[in-house]
Amino acid sequence: MTERSSDIKAHIVATRQLESVVTAMRGVAAVRTREAQSRLDGVRAYAKALGEAISAALPLLARAPHPRSMANHRPASDHIILAFCSGHGFVGAFNEHVLETTMRLAAGAGKERTSIFIVGERGATLARERGLRVDWTLPMAARVDDAPSLAERIAAALYRRLGEHSADRVTIIHGRPSAASVEIIQRPLIPLDLARFPPAPRLVPPLVAIPPEALIESLAQEYVFAELCEAAALSFAAENEARMRAMIEARSNVQKTLEELEARHRQKRQEEITEEIVELMRPASERTRAGDGARGRSRE
Repeated sequence: MTERSSDIKAHIVATRQLESVVTAMRGVAAVRTREAQSRLDGVRAYAKALGEAISAALPLLARAPHPRSMANHRPASDHIILAFCSGHGFVGAFNEHVLETTMRLAAGAGKERTSIFIVGERGATLARERGLRVDWTLPMAARVDDAPSLAERIAAALYRRLGEHSADRVTIIHGRPSAASVEIIQRPLIPLDLARFPPAPRLVPPLVAIPPEALIESLAQEYVFAELCEAAALSFAAENEARMRAMIEARSNVQKTLEELEARHRQKRQEEITEEIVELMRPASERTRAGDGARGRSRE
């Protein structure tokens, strides 16, 4: 089928509409990235205050706490890997990088049982396509302001599994925006390492109304919640940073396609104009015979 200039023109119009959509998606992703990064200072200030409270409470213990955490050590062999992926697509290789880190960590577990918890519907779908067994999943926050409620739901699921004595540690994997590209972070979440909070002796010890062990356990759980909030905000920012980069690349490809289509349109239009001029320069009798022949062929 011979391509016509009108067909190319319609393709150009559709491509320009696609360019508008890509540009809008890039703008939304940029705004969401800035919003997420603006929330991080508050989350980190909260975590810092909790860390200082833990440091102040540690000297209240009659005996030194376990260097790893305040949790009782019970037989358990399940290691939970909590991975933050994207809720939607158009994020380049962001989900693939998170899942590759998850799979490497799971493969290195040896005989230890591993449970995979994934936040983000798109990441969970890709994980299952790769043959990764997903034990629990939760939708990613649609807005950065939903990070605290998301962290609460994640913490409830983690502590429920820990309370059943079917797991004893949690490792978290999430993205973080960086200057060159999105960085993938892997770090232990539970048990909380109290060695990170050196005891801070005070001339006047703090007044407490509950046993020091219960106080520190409560502060430790709140600190874990703060870390989940930070991970959710960072992952939200990283997802939108990846989407913004993908849209920038897509817009560049769309512009190249537009240039090619416009060049083809000019060339095709010139060919059609040339054919029209040649047709007009032919004697009228020849045009009549050519028209009769064309009509005869169409009847056949």
